[in-house]
Amino acid sequence: MRVVLAEDLFLLRDGLVRMLSAFGFEIAAAVDSGPGLTRALAELEPDVAVVDVRLPPTHTDEGLQCALAARKARPGLPVLVLSQHVEQLYARELLADGTGGIGYLLKDRVFDAEQFIDAVRRVAAGGTAMDPQVIQQLLSRRAADDRPLAGLTPRELEVLELMAQGRSNAGIAAQLVVTERAIAKHTSNIFTKLGLEVSDDDNRRVLAVLAYLDRDR
Repeated sequence: MRVVLAEDLFLLRDGLVRMLSAFGFEIAAAVDSGPGLTRALAELEPDVAVVDVRLPPTHTDEGLQCALAARKARPGLPVLVLSQHVEQLYARELLADGTGGIGYLLKDRVFDAEQFIDAVRRVAAGGTAMDPQVIQQLLSRRAADDRPLAGLTPRELEVLELMAQGRSNAGIAAQLVVTERAIAKHTSNIFTKLGLEVSDDDNRRVLAVLAYLDRDR
């Protein structure tokens, strides 16, 4: 699996290259700026891009904007964005086109190799990987006066949070140490209470939940 990596801090970039290589990924390019990222994504057509939000020359959201432009040129290009802090605007921009193959993680997560590599693989496969803190912020923003959310049981809220992070029924079942059948039942109840259309496709469910949590009241 070919990866284009964009990170301007040399030590972190070098560490990510080594980690990804150790887990069998091929590093197609490792760049340190927005223009370099744009060229690499256009010329190399990687299987997935791992991108720092803030890149030279602007050091604002250059990495994110380059990645979004590349997804417009090549719809469905898998992109995992890394950020120092939780910014709901970044998550909203990534989710705007309503398709999978996206991820948004805090940089702290890269120090957990298993979690980081799982996110890269999930995004590369067309799935979604959202940082737990992003989901917690979305939930807390809506929880105060959202009647459908208030109607969920504590277990259903647990399942909703894990689903919004991008986990499959199997992944949620493993995390909560219950059967997939139990998770399927919880998922059905959640979608009924939130007024969402039930789907057998894991990623469609994830995107539907994220869209619900992020929409204006």
